Amino acid sequence: MPAGGDEPDREINPKFGHKLDFLDEMRAAKGLRPAPKQRAILVGDLNVAPLENDVWSHKQLLDVVSHTPVETGLLNAARDTFDWIDVTRSVVPAEEKIYSWWSYRAQDWKKSDRGRRLDHIWVTPALVPRLKGAKVKKPARGWPQGSDHVPVIVEFGD
Repeated sequence: MPAGGDEPDREINPKFGHKLDFLDEMRAAKGLRPAPKQRAILVGDLNVAPLENDVWSHKQLLDVVSHTPVETGLLNAARDTFDWIDVTRSVVPAEEKIYSWWSYRAQDWKKSDRGRRLDHIWVTPALVPRLKGAKVKKPARGWPQGSDHVPVIVEFGD
């Protein structure tokens, strides 16, 4: 997913416009519609934190790329259009904060804990009965030379 640059205005930031177009095309892509009973997984850094508790401060980030209402609306529409299930949020209630990304710009990412949930795993309804769990491996952010993203892991069973 395109990151979208820093300014959430397509008129002055072509990168943000490109991101919005990509999200809209994703919503309209017929190829994303799994067949009934098909087991499929969509995984990626989608660069959007769609829910209020997917960011450290919903109010402060409403005008920040990755959590603007237009982005979250388009991503949620894409997910809902094709009946994808957000695995992390099926395991971790929407009332709980959870993040998969913390900026390198933070002096002490762990202390400030100003993260966003940008990394997603979506599954088709046919896989939900096999879902055993989902975890965000937050400690990986503190590894030497670690990424600003941490692994999101899903476990399936028989």
